[in-house]
Parts: sequence; structure tokens; C-alpha cells
Amino acid sequence: MKLKICGMNKNTTEVSKLEPHYLGFIFWKSSKRCFEGIMPKLPKHIKKVGVFVNETIAETTNKINSHQLNLVQLHGNETPEYCTKLKQLNPDIKIIKVFSIKNDFNFKNVTPFETVCDFYLFDTKGKLPGGNGYSFDWSVLNDYPSTKPYFLSGGIGLNDTAKINEFKNTKAANFCYALDINSKFEIEPGLKHIDALQEFKTQNFKTDDIKNHLNK
Repeated sequence: MKLKICGMNKNTTEVSKLEPHYLGFIFWKSSKRCFEGIMPKLPKHIKKVGVFVNETIAETTNKINSHQLNLVQLHGNETPEYCTKLKQLNPDIKIIKVFSIKNDFNFKNVTPFETVCDFYLFDTKGKLPGGNGYSFDWSVLNDYPSTKPYFLSGGIGLNDTAKINEFKNTKAANFCYALDINSKFEIEPGLKHIDALQEFKTQNFKTDDIKNHLNK
């Protein structure tokens, strides 16, 4: 599994020194972590993910170009047609389509997106599109019918190492591509706790796996 740290804003350069595989920048204006201004220069091997909620294709494309994003993460009610058009305008971009889960989930909801996005992301259903700070029942993913890689998100924190190790040995983990962490590692919205992030990375990611990724 790879590591994505989302909600980047106030200490992005310091977080990048931890060598995560992905850094997420939220462009939803209602978010406390909404990114504005100039993005610091990052190592090329760290992929930049732009997070959007029901944004226009024109504005999403503008952010892709102005911040040289590698992926977009769609947290709203974006349709397969939206994904198709966005990809046509930005052929090099990778698309992550987000689905929220509470106690159960109808995986038929992902079927229309099978051919128009590159990854799924499963997050906890709450009052916000994301960043609600608590997890859902990961066993729901044992019924995952696709082979498309997905990101696992939703309130993952330092105390979840045992849960993560248990999850890795389940059917649900077969296509889990990355862990996505955010609010559990903050001093305040957008300001990450570096020591806590380092500890989480040490506990859950093998050094050799990180090195192999960086050498690709």
C-alpha cells in the first residue's frame, strides 16, 4: 500500500520531507483546509492530488494547469460524463472518484465509473464530503466486486496500526492501493503534526517499499 497525506496547506514542505507517495490539496472553498496561493516546489516523485467537490470542469482544469496536478479527487456528485470530459481535456491526469460509506454500500454505484476513472476512494459518510474524522466498517469492502485499485480513507490515525495490519490480511485489502490520512494528524486544520506522521509511516510502511517507489 502507498501513503497519501491529504489536506495540505500550512507546512507542506516539511511534510514532503517524509516522502509520502501522494500529497492532497483541497480546492473546495468551504473546507477549513482549502488551499490558496502558490504551491511550494515538491520533489517530482511525490504526486500532487487536487481535491474537488462539484467544481466546474473549467475551474478544475484551471487548477490542474496552474498547480501542475497529477491527479484529481472528485468528492461530489460528479457523473461519468463529467469524468469523461475532464479526461478528454486533461489526458495526462489520473481521476480518483470518491464514494462514501456508512454501515453498508451498494457497489452497483461504482459500475458506471469503471471505464472513466483510474482509482476509487472509499471514505466515511458524514455531514461533510470528506474529513469527517471517523472511520467506517472496512469489512464492507469484502464485497468489493471490481479489480480497480482504491484508496482507503476516513479517520485513519496512529491508533489504527493493529486494525490496518488485520485489514491487510482480508479479502477487502486485495485491491487497496493506498491509505489516505488527514485530520487525525493535525495540530489545526491544514497544519500537520510531523512527528505523528513519521510514526504512522514507520509503523505501517516498509522502508524498502518507499525506496522501490522512489526509484521507479
